[in-house]
Amino acid sequence: MAKVDALPYDDKTVYSVAAFNRGVAQWLGRLPTVWVEGEITELRRHDRWASVFFTLKDPADGSCLGVTMPRGQFDGLRLELADGERVHVYGRPELFEKRGDFRLRALTIERFGIGAHLAALERLKTKLAAEGLFAAERKRPLPLLPRRIGLVTGNDAAAKRDVLTTIQTRFPPANVLVAETYVQGPRAALEIVDALRALCEHDDVDVIVLTRGGGSFEDLLPFSDERVVRAVAECRVPIVSAVGHEQDTPLCDLAADVRASTPTAAGRLVVPELSVVLAGLDRARASLARTVRLTLARDGQSLGHMLERLRAAPRLALERESRRIEQARERLQRAPALAVERKRAALESVAGKLRVLSPLQTLERGYAIVRTGSKVVRSAADVAPGARVEVALAEGGFGARVEDTHG
Repeated sequence: MAKVDALPYDDKTVYSVAAFNRGVAQWLGRLPTVWVEGEITELRRHDRWASVFFTLKDPADGSCLGVTMPRGQFDGLRLELADGERVHVYGRPELFEKRGDFRLRALTIERFGIGAHLAALERLKTKLAAEGLFAAERKRPLPLLPRRIGLVTGNDAAAKRDVLTTIQTRFPPANVLVAETYVQGPRAALEIVDALRALCEHDDVDVIVLTRGGGSFEDLLPFSDERVVRAVAECRVPIVSAVGHEQDTPLCDLAADVRASTPTAAGRLVVPELSVVLAGLDRARASLARTVRLTLARDGQSLGHMLERLRAAPRLALERESRRIEQARERLQRAPALAVERKRAALESVAGKLRVLSPLQTLERGYAIVRTGSKVVRSAADVAPGARVEVALAEGGFGARVEDTHG
């Protein structure tokens, strides 16, 4: 151990800065290792650095303590720490002599308190997100005019008052069913789940507001409970989550269909302004009246046209019937001539066919018909030598006697 030398000046003993720092460092080196609790801030880690640096802050009064730890040891803990996490750091105090910086040289680190809760919540968030509970496609639109609004909130809570006041101011006819429950503490999560399920049993509840005012991180933990998050995601009607302040994001906010930054904003989301609704109704009424007038006018014109057609219908029918009768009379007048003409054509057709088939046509080509008595001779065997036959020609005929026959 290097010696700490002082310089005498008159009646004073004076140390140099290096000597003073060295002496303090040696004194600190004799102190035992200790556990220190605080929140991590200003965490700095780089692959090229031999050490990791961060600051421990006391959340009660903001007191700070610098901490350093070899990077290999820090990485070996696999804690994946981030700013804001509360931890327990085990180490010994030391003074960096060159700069006079007082630090705690960490030997190990453990999560504690909020830090542990944050880590657990992050794991739960990752798990539920993987199941699709936070997916955008699951989000449902809020009804324009809900028949009944369910409100899950604490008893005599400011959040309850803010939501009800906003709803009643914006839309006085609104019907709100309040389910009061614990909103912090160990019983809160199960009570919130029961309240949501009880509201869902009412068929006329079309939307639910889940709300509470601001509070500490621990106060809001029930709204990140897995049972509550799943109940919100499984609810049969859309849910508006308005828990804590705008910077707070409990997991129920991610599972809800709509997130409101404040209870007042939630009240504005679930009901419209009555004046806006009435103005819209007036516009719709005026538009409907215009439509009815136009429809009546068009229908009146249509009826007028139909009446004119009805009035003209008998005359048009008589004209059509007269034309039909005249056409029938003309057809009847033409019918005999047409019938005679058709018969004549038919007879000529038959006569033509008969002429073609007539034996006379054969005779015209130079042939003759030989008869013996009334029998037509078709074979030499039909006559004998010396028999008399009659020969018919195309023009006239003559009698003959058979001299001989040939077989």
